[in-house]
Amino acid sequence: MSFLARTPAILVSFVSMLVIGAGFGLCRPMVGGAFLDMTSDPEMSRTIIATMSDAQRAAHAWVTVLLDTAYPLAYGGFLGGLALRFFGGMGKYAALPAFGVVIADLTENMVQVLALAGWVDALDAKAWLTPLKFGLFFLAAGIAVIALVIGIVNLVRKRRACSLPKPP
Repeated sequence: MSFLARTPAILVSFVSMLVIGAGFGLCRPMVGGAFLDMTSDPEMSRTIIATMSDAQRAAHAWVTVLLDTAYPLAYGGFLGGLALRFFGGMGKYAALPAFGVVIADLTENMVQVLALAGWVDALDAKAWLTPLKFGLFFLAAGIAVIALVIGIVNLVRKRRACSLPKPP
């Protein structure tokens, strides 16, 4: 886990998160404009799927399998990496929401792909999975903001200490 706290890993996960996020925007027209990830209402999810063409359902399934599998790994690595890096000994605990959101998001993806493929309708799970995903994401993002503040404060302190004149 310590590799996630290294600067290159944090930067790669941040850039990956941005690139994948842009990919969702490019794919939105192919899925009919609505991603299932945005709703926790199982009936609304079923309605969205029912109004999709076969091509849109297939596109949504592929976007979920490819982009939305990589996305939580990227943002989870970024948010968790910041917590691990700047919270010191408490970093493992501060990173738990970031790792939890990855699990929740990937589980939600599996539920959606099964429904999009017409194999299994487990969309009732979205009633708790989607709010759990968003709750953990916002908690992890808040922790990451605090981690960045800690990092900036430490950097300013270090630079100030280096710029002070040495006593004679």
